[in-house]
Amino acid sequence: MRKLTFLLRPSWLILAVIVAAFAYLCFTVLAPWQLGKNDSTEHRNQLIADSVQADPVTVTDVLDGDAGSHTEWRKVTATGAFVPESTVLVRLRHLDGAPGYAVLAAFRLDDGRTLLVDRGLVASVDGTRPPAVPDPPAGPQSIEARVRASEGVVPDKLPTTQDGFRQVYTVDTAQESTVLGTELTPIPTGTDKGGYLQLAEGQPGAFKPTPLPQLDAGPYLSYGLQWLAFGLMAPLGLGYFVVAELRARRRDRTESPPTEPTTEARLADRYGRN
Repeated sequence: MRKLTFLLRPSWLILAVIVAAFAYLCFTVLAPWQLGKNDSTEHRNQLIADSVQADPVTVTDVLDGDAGSHTEWRKVTATGAFVPESTVLVRLRHLDGAPGYAVLAAFRLDDGRTLLVDRGLVASVDGTRPPAVPDPPAGPQSIEARVRASEGVVPDKLPTTQDGFRQVYTVDTAQESTVLGTELTPIPTGTDKGGYLQLAEGQPGAFKPTPLPQLDAGPYLSYGLQWLAFGLMAPLGLGYFVVAELRARRRDRTESPPTEPTTEARLADRYGRN
């Protein structure tokens, strides 16, 4: 045990604490974070894939809870009419790699409930200003769309009015309800965020639809496994350095030449014998 007393030195104790803290973070925070993102991405991809194959249901079934618990990405149909002068633009969007806006509007169902609808993307003018956005068609309409979950709001990005349009930074049913001064019914999505409708291509009043996410799991599984590997490698690396230090100390003891006696020791030895 005396050979290991060097581990009680401050430098070794600090190194051991750092390694233990790093391994703990890898196993309890970093790896679960990436693996959780992988699970949620795979779940989202499965919902999208299922929705592509499924026939659309009426949005009233979703609103009334008759379409299952997970309704985001489901294709739905709705009948009603667009609310006049309900256009809201979402800033900081991109269309074909260039700056653009998402165009929102309110859609009143035949039963009186009003939903938020994303009409799609339009390109900005000179990369800085919104183009002339035509109003959605008037009168009764039948539309097909996908259910999407609200994005939430950014606290320091408040709604504004510029270039003759009400503008926001995210698609959020509650925020847009306040901006429009109209009660918008959030669509149940199976999450804690009320949803809205994203118009399909070719529908009345639609612009270019926001593209669906790519159906791949991304690098999250690989990242999660890497963090697990790092969590294992850190204590193994510490063990390697401990063994290396023990070997170096053993080598120093065996290779050290015998020390010459000092003059005092030689004199003491001579006169002591006499």
